[in-house]
Amino acid sequence: MAIIKKNKINWNKVRPSWDVYFMLQAEIAKLRSNCITRQIGSVIVKENRQIATGYNGTPPGIKNCIDGGCNRCQARMNGELSSGGSLERCLCTHAEANAIMQCALFGNGTSTSGTTLYSTFSPCLECSKMCITVGIKRIVVINDYTEDSYKILEEANINIDKLKKEELLQWLDFI
Repeated sequence: MAIIKKNKINWNKVRPSWDVYFMLQAEIAKLRSNCITRQIGSVIVKENRQIATGYNGTPPGIKNCIDGGCNRCQARMNGELSSGGSLERCLCTHAEANAIMQCALFGNGTSTSGTTLYSTFSPCLECSKMCITVGIKRIVVINDYTEDSYKILEEANINIDKLKKEELLQWLDFI
C-alpha cells in the first residue's frame, strides 16, 4: 500500500479496504449511542453493500440512558457493578441486535443470510446467538467485549476477523 501523507493522497492508488471502509461506518454509527458506559456501532453488509446500521442505547420511546433511563448503567457508572455484570438489568439494546432488528423492521428487501457484521466490539453471547440465527457468516471487530463469545461463533462456523485500530486511524484525517 502506498504511503498516505496528510491531505495528499493519490486516490488512483490508495483506497481503504472494504473491511476498513465498513468499520469506519460502524465507528460513525456508534456516535449515535445514548449509553453512558460504552458506545458501540455495527453495520451489516451484503455483497459489499451496507444493508443496516445499529448502535447501542435504550429502545425508542424509553428515556435515554444518558438521561438516566437505564438504572443498570447508572449503577455501573457509580462503581456498584463491574463491566459485564448484571447485563440482564440493562435496558440498552446492543448495536448488533439493533442492526439485525433494523433489517426486520424496515424489510429492506434482502436477507441477512451470508452477510458480514462489522462491530466496534465483539458481540456478547446474546448477540452472537442472534448472528448465528439470522445467518451472518463473518464478523469483523476492532475490540474485544468483556463477555467473550468467540467459542460459540467458531462452533457455528462464523469467521471472526479482528482489525487493528491503526488500520482505521490513518483514514481519519480524510473525513
